Amino acid sequence: MTTLPNAGVEPAVSIREIPDGASVDAFIDLAWQINGADPNWVPPLRMSVASALNRRKHPLHQHADTAYFLALRGKRPVGRIAAVVNHLHNEHHAERTGFFGLFECENDPMTAGALLDVAASWLRERGMDAIRGPVNLSTNDEVSSPGVLVEGFDTPPYVMMTHNPAYYGDLLQQAGFSKARDLLAFHFDDPALPERLTRGFDRLLQRAGATIRPLEMRRFREEIDTIKGIYNSAWSRNWGFVPMTDAEFEHLAREFKPIVDPDLCLIAEVAGVPVGFSLALPDLNVALRHLPDGRLFPFGLIRLLWHKRSIRQIRVITIGFRHEYQHMGLGAACYARTWQTGVEKGYVRCEGSWILEDNLAMARPLERLGARVSKRYRIFERPL
Repeated sequence: MTTLPNAGVEPAVSIREIPDGASVDAFIDLAWQINGADPNWVPPLRMSVASALNRRKHPLHQHADTAYFLALRGKRPVGRIAAVVNHLHNEHHAERTGFFGLFECENDPMTAGALLDVAASWLRERGMDAIRGPVNLSTNDEVSSPGVLVEGFDTPPYVMMTHNPAYYGDLLQQAGFSKARDLLAFHFDDPALPERLTRGFDRLLQRAGATIRPLEMRRFREEIDTIKGIYNSAWSRNWGFVPMTDAEFEHLAREFKPIVDPDLCLIAEVAGVPVGFSLALPDLNVALRHLPDGRLFPFGLIRLLWHKRSIRQIRVITIGFRHEYQHMGLGAACYARTWQTGVEKGYVRCEGSWILEDNLAMARPLERLGARVSKRYRIFERPL
């Protein structure tokens, strides 16, 4: 346990690692303590966070080492952080980068610095030469999206996206961290796409011999295998990419199946061969906002199902194509088809997130569709 000197009348801050197998309730609860008064914060499902932290059951931990730390002022938790060595990331990128994530902290640079230093020390002891984050806990197994929100605090996040106090970026900079990369969220709500664009996409598909079809739920197992075959190829050259294991894919498929709308999960084929896919989900955060304690039982599930009926916005979570098809405009065509289908089903808003700031091949077509950047998230890093 690390203890900070007490510069005032309040109790000193100490940093404590949560032992393997011990309760993580205090770690989870801290999100409510820090964010609970923010009207735009959406409480996560406690059971989902607990599942991600479970080293014995969650597939992330088959290829990652993790540690969870709490900052305590006296007996009161005032901060938390997870440290992660993702071996698949380092193997894929030939790096020795460690990660921090699930960062929550009171507005105090000393507390934040102590948490980040403890995570950095833990990573350094395991041979890492840089610390990057927040990543929560992997780009494949997201409790919430990577980065800290630095622009766009005036609206709630869409499903699985991050929301945090505005001072987090300053805390990280004061602890010696600098920007690694920004991630963008694009918003659009115009129900009518420009006719010239829709005609252009039709011609594009015709020239490429491509078709776009919805997911077939009656063949769900086979469809998941198809998507799995595309995924690791599609993203393998992206910054921060981590190959997804079979166990992780199976886990995500089980998580998404109850909420997926097959009309919003599209598979692109060329000459009948699947070459890409996109996935959009109804924004479950609209309903989760009505579960202030993040619990499904005993009454949360009823409230969730009731308010789920009022969801009128969707989030495009991912679009990916095999390398040889990535510069043909098919991704933008999938975005357009998703939004057209969404409008037909009664949705009035859409977010495409997250997108790397330098992914111009995706950003420019979205702008031509009428989308605008609505939120910006920043990933920070520091040498060890």
